[in-house]
Amino acid sequence: MVEQFVGTWKMVSSDNFDEYMKALGVGFATRQVGNRTKPSLIVSIDDQGLVSMKSQSTFKTTEIKFKLNEQFEETTADDRKTSTVVSLDNGKLVQKQKWDGKETTIEREMWATDWV
Repeated sequence: MVEQFVGTWKMVSSDNFDEYMKALGVGFATRQVGNRTKPSLIVSIDDQGLVSMKSQSTFKTTEIKFKLNEQFEETTADDRKTSTVVSLDNGKLVQKQKWDGKETTIEREMWATDWV
């Protein structure tokens, strides 16, 4: 299932990211850096099925570890404390975060560009 996401991925696009950051209350300077940053996403799975997603850039590196469809506590890159669930839906990794009566959803799609 999630094995298809294992590897190192480079961001190609991030639709509506500036609007998303504005809605979260992220300041102008941080948004400017965030809009220019194209992090790598490193996905791995251990023997117990624990998934690790590490977003790595020169600006900031964050990592979350989780089991699919199980709630966990996350501290986001902008320091929100969320209750998060990651699931697999129609070939996408879907990350739902809830905090302070608010909710956001992040969808990730990966495409292989180099075929062996």
